[in-house]
Amino acid sequence: MQYGFVIDHDNCIGCHACTVACKSENDVPVGNFRTSVKYVEAGTYPEIKRHFLVQRCNHCSDAPCVTICPVNALEKRDDGIVDIDRDACIGCRACMQACPYDAIYLNEDKGAVEKCHFCAHRVEQNLEPACAVVCPTNAIIAGDFDDPHSKVSLLVRNNEMKVRRPEQGTDPNVQYKGAADIALQPGSAARPDTYMSSQRPNTKPEPWPSEVPTTPDAQVVLDVGHKVEWGWPVALYLVTKSIAAGAAVLSPFVAACGLEGFGARWLPELMAMVFTLATLFLLVEDLARPMRFYRLLTRPNWKSWLVKGGIVLGAFTALTSGILLARLMGADALADGLRWPNAVLGLLVAGYTAFLFAQCKGRDLWEGRLLLPHLLVLAVLAGSVVLLPAAGNMVLIDVVMISGLLHLGFIMIERYGHHPTDNATQAAAFLGTVRLWGAPAFAQGVVLIIFSFFVLLAAPGIAWIPALLGLFYYEHTYVRAAQLPPLS
Repeated sequence: MQYGFVIDHDNCIGCHACTVACKSENDVPVGNFRTSVKYVEAGTYPEIKRHFLVQRCNHCSDAPCVTICPVNALEKRDDGIVDIDRDACIGCRACMQACPYDAIYLNEDKGAVEKCHFCAHRVEQNLEPACAVVCPTNAIIAGDFDDPHSKVSLLVRNNEMKVRRPEQGTDPNVQYKGAADIALQPGSAARPDTYMSSQRPNTKPEPWPSEVPTTPDAQVVLDVGHKVEWGWPVALYLVTKSIAAGAAVLSPFVAACGLEGFGARWLPELMAMVFTLATLFLLVEDLARPMRFYRLLTRPNWKSWLVKGGIVLGAFTALTSGILLARLMGADALADGLRWPNAVLGLLVAGYTAFLFAQCKGRDLWEGRLLLPHLLVLAVLAGSVVLLPAAGNMVLIDVVMISGLLHLGFIMIERYGHHPTDNATQAAAFLGTVRLWGAPAFAQGVVLIIFSFFVLLAAPGIAWIPALLGLFYYEHTYVRAAQLPPLS
């Protein structure tokens, strides 16, 4: 069984009855929507046509929100409905990044995510979803796609159907009859500051990149707004995690790097421990329900890289603590031997985010193949620059220079290289529009990394300041830009 919707846009009149019925039936908070209607106008006066698009959860057969949820708060039911257990949700918002349709929102009063659940409470009583009942033109048809005799199956067989963002491979179960391509393709129509009856929500104030042209004489005149859910804590987490991982990766090579005494025996693990704890703090603090982080352990979803990453961070913390304990007990040989497996764990700590971001099907920029090697380079750069003040030779300076140049190469490819989807192309263009503390963040990050090279030659002991600041500027840009292209 696979419940789903056919939306007949040959009949839809854009009246919003479905939106109102959904909000009333499910007590949807003000400012949030489980179903909404987008208006797109195309053409020039007097030949202008308004296109409608009814948007909601697609109850995907291969639902990425279910895969990424670390606590199994989302499930794909036997009847095909993708439902949410709000009591289980910890508010990590990973499902919002995984959804290619912007169909999930955070109920800030409850600290849990919500979405269309096909009015499961009504379906279980053999009633239709509220939106289908209230539609005055029968434009919303609900049914079982696996039943060949159902109305939705007959409509699909006998008519040309379209789906939203088919390139994501989610096999969505909301199909559109008669919907215009200009409405189905996010970002193809311009989004002015003023909608037909209101200002556009100012949740994403960055201007549309001029290098990504929109369709002439087409604009969105009504749509819902979507916030950028992952902000500076996630960007800072990427930096602190890189420092911790990089210090561990370099720890077996402290002698070759010119570290002696305290710097050789203690500094790599102390750096790894301090910045791992900072990483864990940032991850927990960014949850909408931070006191429920323990559910990662009590009800883990082993398909989610949030859970796998948590296990990696836990193992890394334990082994780093073991090395420090061995030092305290005078077992230096054991501590030195343990640095090798900890370096391997450091590589996993640095790289697991690439697999996590690959599960974010709504953010195509994060799914690039270069992210994994880039994260490993970032770890080496961050680790070497924080160990540099204790180094007694030029080896770490060379490591910083080489890894810094590789980092610049990776970000230039991200910014100016070819991207396989419209969403990734739009996000790459947004890299040039994001600002931080009043400055263009991408350009500022590049300038700071280059400036750190000059500092290396004059005062290597303080090169970590511009280098790490440059990394934060870039990570902020990268995290934010991927969330700016519209998905609806």
